[in-house]
Amino acid sequence: MRIFFLEKLDCYLLTLPYFCNMQFFILQANNINKAVNYLPIGIQLLFAIGFIATMMLLTHYFGPKRKTSDKLQNFESGIEIKGNARQPMAIKYFLVAILFVLFDVEVIFFYPYAINFRALGWQGFLAVAMFVGLFIAGFIYIIKKGALNWED
Repeated sequence: MRIFFLEKLDCYLLTLPYFCNMQFFILQANNINKAVNYLPIGIQLLFAIGFIATMMLLTHYFGPKRKTSDKLQNFESGIEIKGNARQPMAIKYFLVAILFVLFDVEVIFFYPYAINFRALGWQGFLAVAMFVGLFIAGFIYIIKKGALNWED
């Protein structure tokens, strides 16, 4: 059986003397894929599920059960309720939100180029120019389709 060790912890770097001569086992070569290695994870998972179920049951049985008309009414952050929440809404709001997220995520890809633009050279510049070209082409397509027009 082969066991790999980390270096002994340096007593000068740690303030707790308990750790000075401690060695950690990283890998035991003959127990890599055995089911016994997953036993602690299974036990922790069972305890977590048991804890959640116990807390839900305890709050269900011992919690207050006063149902009044005020408590059963929908809460709208202190604003008086106006109509039904199921009324249809214009899809333009969702379309603009999705387009914002799409273009916002694409702009994030400019950051690595901005950090390393000198190291990337002309090849990096051409790659970013192609990316910007596709970015602008998508934006022009969205404008021509009228996705950002609010009048209906």
